[in-house]
Parts: sequence; structure tokens; C-alpha cells
Amino acid sequence: MPLAESLRIADQLSRAIAGPAWHGPSLLEAIDGVTAAEAAAKPIAAAHSIHELVAHATAWIDIARQRLEGTPPPVTHAMDWPAVSAGDWAAARTRLESAARRLESLIRSLDDGRLPEEIPIEGDRWSVYETLHGVIQHALYHAGQIAILKKGLS
Repeated sequence: MPLAESLRIADQLSRAIAGPAWHGPSLLEAIDGVTAAEAAAKPIAAAHSIHELVAHATAWIDIARQRLEGTPPPVTHAMDWPAVSAGDWAAARTRLESAARRLESLIRSLDDGRLPEEIPIEGDRWSVYETLHGVIQHALYHAGQIAILKKGLS
């Protein structure tokens, strides 16, 4: 029996967040060993910190899940880029892991027939399939940014 597409997508989310990823470090691998001070640092003045990127990626994992559950929140700037504090770094990783597990569980329960279904959001429409691949791409994009920021810390 062929593997359901939703299960393949769930696997790709797991690889993007926790690895192993073919391209290089997953999001969690990219932040492994990063201290709170390093996470708060801005080695590129105009760029976001590692902590800010993790909070942002986590927010979008949650937003995607809520959209799939039929409760799409209106996305505010504060939701898109949540405020972070240095003492919250360990909790940020836990939130990322938890958000990813919840979304992966939801994806694994999806019937493939839902993948082409459109999700109306704030005047736009994205299919379930596009939303899920988008959140995976988004996580990997920020994992790459984090890898560059870590090099700037050296």
C-alpha cells in the first residue's frame, strides 16, 4: 500500500524541525548548544536574533495548525514576531518542539482528500497542501538564517 501524502508531509515537517534533513541542520539542530546570550545577540545589527527567529517560526507553526483546525487567527505583528526575553530561551525551544509535535500529529490524522482544500485567510486563499509545505519551507529558511547568525557569533 502506498504511503499517504499526508504522512509524507508529516515526515518532512519532522525532518525540517528535528532532522535528519538532507540539506543540513534542521531548526532544532541549528539551535542546539546555543546559549541564551547567543540567542539574544545580534551579530548583524539589522537582522533578527536567533531567539526572535525561533519565536517567529514557532508562531507560524501554530498559525498553520490553527488554520487547518478551522480557527485561523487574524495575524497581528505581535503574533508574527512575538516579543522575547533573555530568560525565556529554554522555554522557546520547548515551545517550538511542542508546536511542531501538535502540527505533525494533526497532519498525520489528515485525510489526503483535504490537501487540495482551500483555507480562506485574511483575503487570501492557500490550499492545505500549500500551507503545510509553506510552513516546512519557512522553518528551513529560518534554520539557514540561524546558521549564518551562529557563524557571526564566532
